[in-house]
Amino acid sequence: MIKVHLIVLILIGVLSSCVGTQKGNCSDVYSHAVPFVGNAWFDSNEMPPQRMDFDEAGALNWKEENKTLKIYFRTEKTGDIKLGLNAKVLVGRSKIQLRFKGEEKEIVVKDSSWHTVCLGMHTIEKPGYHVVELRGIKPAADSYGLYKELLLDGAACSDSLYFVKEDFYWGRRGPSVHLGYQVPEEAGDIEYFYNEITVPEGQDVLGSYFMANGFGEGYFGIQVNSPTERRILFSVWSPFHTDNPNDIPEEQRIKLLKKGDEVYTGKFGNEGSGGQSYLKYNWKAGITYGFLLKAHPSENNSTDYTAWFMDPELNEWQLIASFRRPQTSTYIKRPHSFLENFYTQMGNTSRMAYYTNQWVRNTEGKWYELTKAKFTADATARKHSRLDYAGGVHKGKFFMKNCGFFNERVAFDQYFERKEEGLQPEIDFSQTK
Repeated sequence: MIKVHLIVLILIGVLSSCVGTQKGNCSDVYSHAVPFVGNAWFDSNEMPPQRMDFDEAGALNWKEENKTLKIYFRTEKTGDIKLGLNAKVLVGRSKIQLRFKGEEKEIVVKDSSWHTVCLGMHTIEKPGYHVVELRGIKPAADSYGLYKELLLDGAACSDSLYFVKEDFYWGRRGPSVHLGYQVPEEAGDIEYFYNEITVPEGQDVLGSYFMANGFGEGYFGIQVNSPTERRILFSVWSPFHTDNPNDIPEEQRIKLLKKGDEVYTGKFGNEGSGGQSYLKYNWKAGITYGFLLKAHPSENNSTDYTAWFMDPELNEWQLIASFRRPQTSTYIKRPHSFLENFYTQMGNTSRMAYYTNQWVRNTEGKWYELTKAKFTADATARKHSRLDYAGGVHKGKFFMKNCGFFNERVAFDQYFERKEEGLQPEIDFSQTK
């Protein structure tokens, strides 16, 4: 009888051990796989950061030392969540450290074939974006291993998990957002569009394009191109639809009419094609800059577009460029602004700007203030790959914000209205000939 009780106790102990292991971190069953290629960044002080090197299968060969690898995902629920990695080493065994929700844990990766590395069970107490941090401790040879996916399971990620599943290039760039300004119907034909932008200090992030004066056929704004270079960019699309500017027939190419001092002009492609101009200019965060765009029909069924930039420290309008677009006869249509990140390495860093004091001037010389705008977003946001975007009115000013995996999302496709300021632009149009 004593032997029977002893056997039962041993069996109970074995079963308890197995259940504990299953609940803790040793099950290979995960309901979701978050690919590193679209959702992971190295935390680095390098500017610009190096591009992450993923192979054709989406695997990262982690060789970088003294850098933290961060993987992002979002949940709308709380509760338990089980973490794992799809990983392998090339030789030997490597050691890394996991950080998640204030917990730290050392992990060993030792198999040379793809396998599940268990990271344990954790608890999510607040919905929103979450970041799993991995730090290399000891590599195997010159690598910490190859990593494909963060594996997730549990109540917190059931029916409410968001991450980049496809179109990884655009997912890494992050969501682009727009403000479409509403022009009063009585305004008629719009010849001039005036706008202002203020980028707060610390928000002038590398890879940002703060586009001020968008129109049906192009765009005009300011960029952060490198740690030492900034630009004022003005471009007009060709009516011939292609991503290769060399394919555009001669009769449908954008023609340069004039340009400002030290302004580069040329062609652009990859996102449509057309004429491009930019001035390398060290604009500064915290200062409000003015943008003025003119459009009017010209000869032979064409339209001329001209852009000027105002730096309050110089207090004069600087010509950027004037382009002629063939097969087009129009005034300014669809005045809008947008905010985008064009460096995939900076998709995990947020940036924002204020867009203020919008006005249009019709062909009769009458100004109209634009106080209502529709907030919209691109496909990356619309298919819920990234939810780190916001826009609307803050402190009486239109604003837009994107990237960085912040939580305060603002729904797109809604209208916002700011108060009338009545600060009609005082422009000496003799400076804009």
